[in-house]
Amino acid sequence: TMLHSTLALSLLLIAVTSNLAMAIKKEKRAPQTLSRGWGDEIIWVQTYEEGLYQAKKSNKPLMVIHHLEDCQYCQALKKAFAENEEIQEMAQNNFVMLNLMHETTDKNLSPDGQYVPRIMFVDPSLTVRADITGRYSNRLYTYEPQDIPLLIENMKKALRLIQTEL
Repeated sequence: TMLHSTLALSLLLIAVTSNLAMAIKKEKRAPQTLSRGWGDEIIWVQTYEEGLYQAKKSNKPLMVIHHLEDCQYCQALKKAFAENEEIQEMAQNNFVMLNLMHETTDKNLSPDGQYVPRIMFVDPSLTVRADITGRYSNRLYTYEPQDIPLLIENMKKALRLIQTEL
């Protein structure tokens, strides 16, 4: 029975440690809830204020995505955004990333209205780049799935502007 209780104990230990390992792994994955489907490998900041702080600190532009869960245009853009490797790679490495389902108090982030989806860039000097626009004159900062190449160009433009202006 000595063997039996040792076996039982070691099985118990294995069960506890694997649960612990799963809990630790879960803990590490926790920030992913902030991705809300826009890209699980991206590190997302939680608030606009945190985004501004990180942009200034890291000298990277902040990309702010305004969206809503029940907006079909947002869902379509999110899918295209999440599936595009170039966007995901740039978002992971070159930008501070924020996606918001509520409006910020900063009116500079809604220069032409509070519509969704809306993507704006803020450079590390904390200037909102109202000059980086999409293709629609009535909603300057909206993008549709077919506009992904333009969004990629605009991300590159946001990166170029830091190099040339700061």
